[in-house]
Amino acid sequence: MDIRPRRNRKSAAIRSLVEETKVTTDDFIFPLFLLEGANEKVEVDSMPGIYRLGIDKMLNEIEECLKLGVKAFDIFPVVAEHHKDKLATKSHDLDFFYHKALRRVKDTFPEAAVMTDVAMDPYSSDGHDGIVQDGKILNDETLEVLGKQALSQAQSGADIIGPSDMMDGRVGYIREVLDDNGFTDVSIMSYSAKYASAFYGPFRDALDSAPKSGDKKTYQMNPANQREALIEADLDVDEGADFLMVKPALAYLDVIKLLKDNYTQPIAAYNVSGEYAMLKATAEKGWLSYEPTMAEALLSIKRAGADIILTYHAKEFAQLAK
Repeated sequence: MDIRPRRNRKSAAIRSLVEETKVTTDDFIFPLFLLEGANEKVEVDSMPGIYRLGIDKMLNEIEECLKLGVKAFDIFPVVAEHHKDKLATKSHDLDFFYHKALRRVKDTFPEAAVMTDVAMDPYSSDGHDGIVQDGKILNDETLEVLGKQALSQAQSGADIIGPSDMMDGRVGYIREVLDDNGFTDVSIMSYSAKYASAFYGPFRDALDSAPKSGDKKTYQMNPANQREALIEADLDVDEGADFLMVKPALAYLDVIKLLKDNYTQPIAAYNVSGEYAMLKATAEKGWLSYEPTMAEALLSIKRAGADIILTYHAKEFAQLAK
């Protein structure tokens, strides 16, 4: 018998019939950067096409995205230096501009899924995800701050809490705080396998949240390690995580596949700022065609096993899909 795989590639219609993996706007969470001034709009220099937005501009952006089919948003605050302190007290202040903005988003668009980030670094004068003492990141002492932060975000309307700090035990601690305060329906998307990656640079530019000293290698994972992701994911599942995340995505497709093969929880992958910036820069040079390369990159993340993709490409992809 003459086996000819090309028969299933001979036309666009047939290729569509046998296509194994499809990326749609239902897969996306769109990260957004929130500024304190209501009408501000400032492009992130290292992320062309991505803007830091005041709440009025952000509401317009969310409305446009909802019309395009993007329904989930991860909102990060850009915190001015004068608001920061060593204990990140503004991270759980219900009167802070971030919490007020979350309430406006949910009041205006109750149908949108709003995710928030739990970590001290945007609010910390040290720029770390935990409390710094004598050059060390304190784990257990940080959990109390993270619990307060998660609770305040739930009180402000967050649907999904995203602990990105990588402190040991934080998922269980946050789950208990949420449950004890009546927020049993608020989900936790744990950054289970968050690596100490070189691909985060543009994000830290966007939030002005780089560490003032040292690095994050004592709490974020070693990029050389794969099996360690199973340890982190096991702990997160036992502590009550509803989703497991791998970050970054493109350089860690093997880790996405590993978690997909070993857990029944939905797997998320964060297509991070450096991955976005790389593609934008090469396209601007004319070395790659942006749109098909973007689509292929997102497809690879989905094919590796991601059920959910956090990506700065979300709106552009949706516009092309229309």
